[in-house]
Amino acid sequence: MTAKIITIAQQKGGAGKTTLIVHLATFWTAQGRKVAVVDIDPQASVSQWAKLRQARQGLAAPLVTSVTGWRTAGEVERLARTYDLVLIDSPPHAATEARIAIRAAQRVLVPLQPSVLDLWATKATLDLAAEEKRPAQLVLNRVPSRGKAAQEVVEEAARQGLPLAPHRIGNRTALAASLAAGLGIAEFEPNGAAAQEIAALARGITD
Repeated sequence: MTAKIITIAQQKGGAGKTTLIVHLATFWTAQGRKVAVVDIDPQASVSQWAKLRQARQGLAAPLVTSVTGWRTAGEVERLARTYDLVLIDSPPHAATEARIAIRAAQRVLVPLQPSVLDLWATKATLDLAAEEKRPAQLVLNRVPSRGKAAQEVVEEAARQGLPLAPHRIGNRTALAASLAAGLGIAEFEPNGAAAQEIAALARGITD
């Protein structure tokens, strides 16, 4: 098993898991990496995006396979033999499936919106990662260009000793627009601020 295996987990809904996983996957694919996504979220948003991509762009997505939770470990192990990166999109609100997804990974990314309440809500996911002995890192997502909310989260995370990624993702309309077009941000606006933020986060994970 040579692949990097990364689970995107957050038991609180609305944190932007699917958006993050698609943009990371398409960035790494554009860099020449072989990327597979294991979609165990019952909403199957990544799988739906892959179908949209084929329909609107005629483009193949990074491999997306949709499985039920109990099959995750076997599927990840199979994909890790031939892919450089395997990303797992785990469901919100489902502790058992989230645990399975975290256990199958080498590291865990936990996206959260920039509010202290959302930071507190990450505790369940961070606890799961700690129980499974998997390193986890919080990723500030949908950060507005103005306001103090993000800084308050940074300060609160520091007080609690929580692992916060140095790179954050802004609240940028291009991220959603690219998904609606069946593209990743690296393809949609390769020189835009959103693409630069995704690139910085991606490089921080794999470098």
